[in-house]
Amino acid sequence: MKPNSGTLVINIMNGGKAEAYEGVYQCTARNERGAAISNNIVIRPSRSPLWTKEKLEPNQVREGDSLVLHCRPPVGLPPPIIFWMDNAFQRLPQSERVSQGLNGDLYFSNVQPEDTREDYICYARFNHTQTIQQKQPISVKVFSMDSLNDTIAANLSDTDIYGAKPVTERQPILLTPTGSTSTKVELRGNVLLLECIAAGLPTPVIHWIKEGGELPANRTFFENFKKTLKIIDVSEADSGNYKCIARNILGSAHHVISVTVKAAPYWITAPRNLVLSPGEDGTLICRANGNPKPNISWLANGVPIAIAPEDPSRKVDGDTIIFSHVQERSSAVYQCNASNEYGYLLANAFVNVLAEPPRILTPANKLYQVISDSPALLDCAYFGSPKPEIEWFKGVKGSILRGSEYVFHDNGTLEIPVAQKDSTGTYTCVARNELGKVQNEVQLEVKDPTMIIKQPEYKVIQRYGQVSFECIIKHDSTLLPTVIWLKDNDELPDDERFLVGKDNLTIMNVTDKDDGTYTCIVNTTLDSVSASAVLTVVAAPPTPAIIYARPNPPFDLELTGQLERSVELSWIPGDENNSPITNFVIEYEDGLHEPGVWHYQTEVPGTQTTVQLKLSPYVNYSFRVIAVNEIGRSQPSEPSEQYLTKSANPDENPSNVQGIGSEPDNLVITWESLKGFQSNGPGLQYKVSWRQKDVDDEWTSVIVANVSKYIVSGTPTFVPYEIKVQALNDLGYAPEPSEVIGHSGEDLPMVAPGNVQVHVINSTLAKVHWDPVPLKTVRGHLQGYKVYYWKVQSLSRRSRRHVEKKILTFRGNKTFGMLPGLEPYSSYKLNVRVVNGKGEGPASPDKVFKTPEGVPSSPSFLKITNPTLDSLTLEWGSPTHPNGVLTSYILKFQPINNTHELGPLVEIRIPANESSLILKNLNYSTRYKFYFNAQTSVGSGNQITEEAVTIMDEGKEDWKKEIVNGSRSFFVLKGLTPGTAYKVRVGAEGLSGFRSSEDVFETGPAMASRQVDIATQGWFIGLMCAVALLILILLIVCFIRRNKGGKYPVKEKEDAHADPEIQPMKEDDGTFGEYSDAEDHKPLKKGSRTPSDRTVKKEDSDDSLVDYGEGVNGQFNEDGSFIGQYSGKKEKEPAEGNESSEAPSPVNAMNSFV
Repeated sequence: MKPNSGTLVINIMNGGKAEAYEGVYQCTARNERGAAISNNIVIRPSRSPLWTKEKLEPNQVREGDSLVLHCRPPVGLPPPIIFWMDNAFQRLPQSERVSQGLNGDLYFSNVQPEDTREDYICYARFNHTQTIQQKQPISVKVFSMDSLNDTIAANLSDTDIYGAKPVTERQPILLTPTGSTSTKVELRGNVLLLECIAAGLPTPVIHWIKEGGELPANRTFFENFKKTLKIIDVSEADSGNYKCIARNILGSAHHVISVTVKAAPYWITAPRNLVLSPGEDGTLICRANGNPKPNISWLANGVPIAIAPEDPSRKVDGDTIIFSHVQERSSAVYQCNASNEYGYLLANAFVNVLAEPPRILTPANKLYQVISDSPALLDCAYFGSPKPEIEWFKGVKGSILRGSEYVFHDNGTLEIPVAQKDSTGTYTCVARNELGKVQNEVQLEVKDPTMIIKQPEYKVIQRYGQVSFECIIKHDSTLLPTVIWLKDNDELPDDERFLVGKDNLTIMNVTDKDDGTYTCIVNTTLDSVSASAVLTVVAAPPTPAIIYARPNPPFDLELTGQLERSVELSWIPGDENNSPITNFVIEYEDGLHEPGVWHYQTEVPGTQTTVQLKLSPYVNYSFRVIAVNEIGRSQPSEPSEQYLTKSANPDENPSNVQGIGSEPDNLVITWESLKGFQSNGPGLQYKVSWRQKDVDDEWTSVIVANVSKYIVSGTPTFVPYEIKVQALNDLGYAPEPSEVIGHSGEDLPMVAPGNVQVHVINSTLAKVHWDPVPLKTVRGHLQGYKVYYWKVQSLSRRSRRHVEKKILTFRGNKTFGMLPGLEPYSSYKLNVRVVNGKGEGPASPDKVFKTPEGVPSSPSFLKITNPTLDSLTLEWGSPTHPNGVLTSYILKFQPINNTHELGPLVEIRIPANESSLILKNLNYSTRYKFYFNAQTSVGSGNQITEEAVTIMDEGKEDWKKEIVNGSRSFFVLKGLTPGTAYKVRVGAEGLSGFRSSEDVFETGPAMASRQVDIATQGWFIGLMCAVALLILILLIVCFIRRNKGGKYPVKEKEDAHADPEIQPMKEDDGTFGEYSDAEDHKPLKKGSRTPSDRTVKKEDSDDSLVDYGEGVNGQFNEDGSFIGQYSGKKEKEPAEGNESSEAPSPVNAMNSFV
């Protein structure tokens, strides 16, 4: 058994027989609360036995007769799958005439000559063991009537009467099942298979009926050429008599199969776990059905309940166990067994007697988000025994939720069927039983729904034109929408002509395939909306005669159904000019208030020619209609007849009412006046009312003419007032207006902020603090505080300059602020002032603070003058902003070579009071790079850099001279070295003598790409390797030819020579002696001519080619060998023997090269 698991593993891969584990297994799980048991598990080993040996006789059948070939497969577990094949492993063809039965036999309703063969083979495939067993081949021979008559005629005389009967047709008879009736028992839920196979000639056709009923629809299937009736998922209702009828032209035969559907037990009510509290009652119910009726038995902890330990709270009543006044010791696992002869059911039910205080399983402060007007479900999953009671509250101190607007589910969930914006808030779930109480809070947020406020509209566009669909949305600001466009409910084509913008879709260069329905889908995490529009692509004008133009204006406008607040307008459309009208725009003119001015009223689709218009009182209406198509808008129609509506009270009051004082003792009340048609009648006026807020005063009112401002004088300074403005006309007042809060005029603040403190953070930043002023002294809307600060002087220079004050404003009721951008080592002053809508209050006393030292700026300049051979003069200016007391200057310099590589860095510290320096002991004609910066006690400032070159040493470099035509005024110097200083002298010689002038200049740096060492280049290394390899090959060829020669007595000739330069070859190692130079006696490198095995035969290697040289330089002779490489000079020049040989041996030459 696996550790920490109830799984039992039986492994026979490493030995053992499956038969040893055959049997019935059952698992029991037990703890201190009880024991549960599993169903019985039956293990049986699979079997695939061989066919029993049998002698098969050939089947000789007359044409037209029926035939059955028996398979009789061995009994296996599970049963095998049967099929018939031939020797070539090809399935035998089946038809209405020849088919395989459910038992595996092969049935022939009538045999034909083509059925003759000797390889009818029945195969049994055992899937579980993956084996196939084969029966011995069966032979079938069919005799035709013609061949049978020929055989009889050959054995009889001419006078005998002979002749077999011809093939006769026969009416059907059933081959299976036999007899006229049979029975079949099948279990509920299984598949019912009924089979009828008939013999006869012609081949019979099978039909099925159910006596006294219909075959069940949707569950009935016919197989094997209707010889098999298949009904799936059978039930007791499928019991009855099923008749199969075999029929051909000669008659029919039938068989009745009586089907009985039995049933293994199945659940009606399975027992369920039961949680009870001490003293409670409960029941376990176990109800099952079957055919025959199952027997119900109970077990407790796996033991029959009759012999289980007594429990006074338990009573068994058939299929029910009744518990009364249970105690904690009554906890147990009960098993219900329902069984009949076809099977059994087993179910475990845990009766848990538990005393537990309530627990809420839903996480605390869980956030729920829903869309307005949709249901909201707030979970409160709980547990406890006894079962807790659940109550819901809203808010921290809210009352218990009740009423029809809430639904309380048994699982603790609170449902708000229609959540509104005011449903947002905190909800508290309280669970309590007699053992305790617990609560949990959850949050609900109700979001605004996502809406498409401008939907895509139907479009008609000409081919190759451009079209755009709009999809403008409105959504909750806390939700992030995503917009997707679809074409015909599928993704947009992958085509660059489709441009998806933020709120539109544009299609460029429209083609016929773009015709279709375009849908805009807007998704958020909580909701989704969509809108669609159809695009119709029309052909371009076939001929110039077809002109697409704006539509003609509508005509015959008529007003009907005149009421006080509405009227119906109808019209006749004008010619659309080959482009369908998409919509009509209706405009109106108010002849009473604004004659000659037309206003937009509404618009309707192009298919509509009437519209119901809403009207306002006291307006003299005239209407006109404009038609619109894809080309543009038509001219307006002729105006309709005029219609004057009756007067009425105003429907609305002025908007944007405000109260703002312009002076400390007044209150200016302003509003936006109603437009003419909003007055609803003559005599439009306004009733302006005000009273001081939070004071028990009566309203003061005044009626003014049709203006938009009224000034109340004599008010206290900056006092809140309640204000309202109501419209009225000759017929009466508008509805009661809403109140707004305004303030009388502001005055300058009275006091300055106190306790101003400055905290210097670093040399450029300070933080200022102050105490807020009392709000009553502000005398207006507090807008913030202003900090004025300015630099008094620099502590390093002690020089005053023009004072430039800076101002920083801090909004709201802040009491501190940061002052950035200060100059180090400086003295500053600041003050603070409070600001309201009127202006600034008095300034606080000036506060002085100083900034600490900082690092200086870079020196103001660095000049290098007076270059000599070994010195340079440096001059500099002090930093523009020393930011402290300078302690020293730091000078660093280093030489730069022609490839811009930097040499060693030298550092010099210079006193702060110096402004120049002469650098000596420098290299002549050398470029130097200088780095110069100043220092304070805080650190080093930014550095400046310069470069300079010492002049060229005239004593070491020769002057080069060029003669230039006297008419020229310039000359180009070529072949100069990059990055080098040169001195140029230009002289002129004439009648008055020789005069000259000099100047020093420096050439520019060499191009980095050209400053490359040739010895490191790949092409040069490769070339040298190729040359060395070629020399090595030539030497090998030379040595091979020399060793194979043997006909040149070189050794004797060498011995005869008195040339002291030629040293004898050493016999011990086979190498040439060293050549010596009489002048300096420096030895040359040894050259070896030892073959690959490092042995030299004396008689084969002592010959020399010295006598065959033809000069100082060796040459090739006709056979390609070297001549003259071993001699330095000819014999006729012995007087020069004190000089060394100029041409070494080939071997030495190679070694010297390498």
